[in-house]
Amino acid sequence: MINWFLNLSPVSQTLWATMFTYMVTMMGASLVFFFKSVNQKIMDIMMGFAAGVMIAASYWSLLSPAIELSEELGHNPVLFVAIGFLCGGAFIMLSDIILAGRNCCKQKGDGWRRCALVATAVTMHNIPEGMAIGVAFGSASIDGSSASVVGAIMLAIGIGLQNFPEGTCVAMPLRREGVSRGKSFLAGQFSGFVEPIAGLVGVLFALKVQIILPFVLAFSAGAMICVVCSELIPESFRDNKNLATTGVMSGFVVMMILDVLLG
Repeated sequence: MINWFLNLSPVSQTLWATMFTYMVTMMGASLVFFFKSVNQKIMDIMMGFAAGVMIAASYWSLLSPAIELSEELGHNPVLFVAIGFLCGGAFIMLSDIILAGRNCCKQKGDGWRRCALVATAVTMHNIPEGMAIGVAFGSASIDGSSASVVGAIMLAIGIGLQNFPEGTCVAMPLRREGVSRGKSFLAGQFSGFVEPIAGLVGVLFALKVQIILPFVLAFSAGAMICVVCSELIPESFRDNKNLATTGVMSGFVVMMILDVLLG
């Protein structure tokens, strides 16, 4: 199975990987058909594990290749990568500020407003995450090593694990506000539908416009670290600090071990 995947084109790899992350989002949203609520401890350890994987993958799959490629292209690796990283984080923070300042669904009450903000925020966060997967596979194709592809796969797995609670977090509040199960599910799964589209944009961009690929890699890393810091860690640590910490450490170690064994 793994050999079959490694022999695919980077575009096909990206499509399969982002379809996986979308399917996980859909699975998370589908919980509205079976439960009224989800065990918070399970959600917290999953989100912590995803945060650990994404932190490690941001370096090994995105920042490290960005630094190496910057040097090969004659860019200043410190300045070029640092600017890209900060721009990625700024993109996510600006998105949050804009969303927090909007008064959408105000006429339907604060519950509806929070649901709309969460759904929009999750959808917007999934755009750079999908692009990060595409850029990782595009960069791995240029690098030519199977270890880089495995790093991109782990990045997709980490994002997919994060997407499960995201799908649930969009669908469940809508259900609590009185929306039907079907409509709540559709809203939850749609938040992940943007990832395959963004992933294809990312991989094509990485393959065709290589001169600014280090910037795009760093941008994706910055966006992902910002999502981890602003969403995953605060949410998972709020109720179950020790479980969330265990998840973060486990996720990071899994990614580190894979990098050492396969690198």
